[in-house]
Amino acid sequence: MTSPQICDYENSTYRTDFWEGRGREYEDRAERIALQKLLPTHGTRLLEIGAGFGRLSNIYTMYEQVIILDYSLSQLQFAQETYGRGGRFIYVAADAYQLPFRAGIADGVSMIRVIHHMREADRVLAEVRRVIADGGRFILEHANKRNLKAMLRYAVGQQDWNPYDLTPHEFVALNIDFHPQYMQEQLKQHAFQIEQRIPVSFLRLRSLKQRLPIEALLNVERVLQQSQWMVSPSIFIQSRAVGEPAPLPAIHHPDELFVAPQSHLPLQREGETLVEVTSGQRWAIRDGIYDFKAPLD
Repeated sequence: MTSPQICDYENSTYRTDFWEGRGREYEDRAERIALQKLLPTHGTRLLEIGAGFGRLSNIYTMYEQVIILDYSLSQLQFAQETYGRGGRFIYVAADAYQLPFRAGIADGVSMIRVIHHMREADRVLAEVRRVIADGGRFILEHANKRNLKAMLRYAVGQQDWNPYDLTPHEFVALNIDFHPQYMQEQLKQHAFQIEQRIPVSFLRLRSLKQRLPIEALLNVERVLQQSQWMVSPSIFIQSRAVGEPAPLPAIHHPDELFVAPQSHLPLQREGETLVEVTSGQRWAIRDGIYDFKAPLD
């Protein structure tokens, strides 16, 4: 099965053009406040889908192992420069529609600022459910279609799309807002039980960020996150994979985490490649990064 169009940040300057020095400390710290509320005190293996350059990867200190996954090899190379090779971190370039992992290999999955790039969110959620163990914790962030700004603009006739309609709204190519109820229903359909939701990043206006000190903004943000007023631009959802928790499969080497992305058949290592023996398809390991973007010729 082929994937839908993918938002690829390969060789982009996303890190420097969007985050570093771009006045987004408030957004970053607001998201960290929410994550700290939703993360467990301890976990075994977290899969961070769409980690990019590893902006949030340093928050997952409670997990013994963290798989940093992104579609962009160049973003992963920067993450690797930041966090180093070996140790707790495993770096994987792969398509979230076709995750190259054995079933049930993670007791935690996070997906922050990612699903708004997915036209077929249901397919991504199905893959998350396959690789997360029963009882595992899934933290998902989604852009909120029913946000306060959109509702006000719709009320005064300044936008034609309806923020109350459950259908996802693609406002520019591969940038999609989801209604909170739609996303809740999708999670339930894929055997996730929702435990907590947090509205995030209420004060994302440039005028506010320019006029008020960051700590003042964050103090208000903390109060608003507790309000359960789901009209913020972003919503974080913590859910559990339905089923009785069980130990994760024993993994003695990172290679054992992987299967062929489409067939889910086992792989074996040959030099700096992983090979699916039946088909002969091969995937490269490039300077410590497992590259599943495309098989080798």
